[in-house]
Amino acid sequence: MTTTSQAARSLSAVPSTLRISLAARASGDAMFPQLGVRDAYAASVLEQIRDDGHALPEDRATIYGILNRTRRFRSLAQEFLKQHPGGRVVNMGCGLSHYFQWLDDGQCRLTDADLPEVLELRRELIPETDPRHDVCPLDLTSDGWWDQLALPRNRKGEPVFLFTEGVLMYLEPQQVRAVFATFGERAPAGSVLAFDAMCWLAVGRAAQHPSVRATGAEFRWGLRRASELTEPHPRLRLDSAYRVLEGFGLPYTLFAPLVLMMLGVSLYAVYALSATDPADT
Repeated sequence: MTTTSQAARSLSAVPSTLRISLAARASGDAMFPQLGVRDAYAASVLEQIRDDGHALPEDRATIYGILNRTRRFRSLAQEFLKQHPGGRVVNMGCGLSHYFQWLDDGQCRLTDADLPEVLELRRELIPETDPRHDVCPLDLTSDGWWDQLALPRNRKGEPVFLFTEGVLMYLEPQQVRAVFATFGERAPAGSVLAFDAMCWLAVGRAAQHPSVRATGAEFRWGLRRASELTEPHPRLRLDSAYRVLEGFGLPYTLFAPLVLMMLGVSLYAVYALSATDPADT
């Protein structure tokens, strides 16, 4: 057994979900050509951990959703970098994703951040080859996560783009609120925090998810009201909400609007918050 496989096998429950996104990006383009992300790294990285004994996701809804949310995060980051050339982008909970391949404009700086156990595996599989692309240990449940990332010390700094993909639903509600509050308090005006979130109905039901149930991870946070996203700090503004499973088959197309009308939130969506000052609102 190789060192890489040993590191992959030893991942704890939540970090091990990185396999799901990796597998979807490696094989999803063939399944859903209209959502193709053209990931130049996913297939080769997946091949190196394929013998770790873990099943790969096969459910079409999961693969569709991952491709669609990848495209959305990529689009939001690209829009930010157009407005802020040379800006700072941080992928919080990066797993084995490689957004630098899509976002590198010759000026920007991208930091991939995750728990040390994930970074140990990542360094073996995806070595950094550009000084503007680095990695950083990160624990989003820590009060000092903002400083761990060496983000602007005060609001007068340059805006930053932060995103966290497939992470917040595994945190406790108070931990998610603390992440939003820290962003609202510390981020320079114009900064963006993008993330995906499930509806509260998913909480405690990871065993019913075709892909996640094999990892042992559990969904602990789900959105009940859109206002929950801006309540942690007065500087927070909800800029956009994007239904990730939009267009996935007739049942979802018919059911999703009904859920939104009844519950006030989507079953699953990508949201973008921005930090504002009074003059910006």
